[in-house]
Amino acid sequence: MTNIDMLAPRKALLVAGAEAHSLYYSEDVRKMAPGTVDLVVVPGADHVDLYDRKDLVPFDRLDDFFAENLA
Repeated sequence: MTNIDMLAPRKALLVAGAEAHSLYYSEDVRKMAPGTVDLVVVPGADHVDLYDRKDLVPFDRLDDFFAENLA
């Protein structure tokens, strides 16, 4: 959060589980850099699920983000 100004000119995508304890942090980052930070909240997932359960990872959103912003 201290260096959010360094990120803000660039597009960023955050992915968080709806049940993750750290969801608030991603929401705060998005609020601090509206328009540049997108947040995908995965229903029913916690933080660890997004490491261990590939079926919950929103690969389509990741693909779209990278295709649009790194091409």
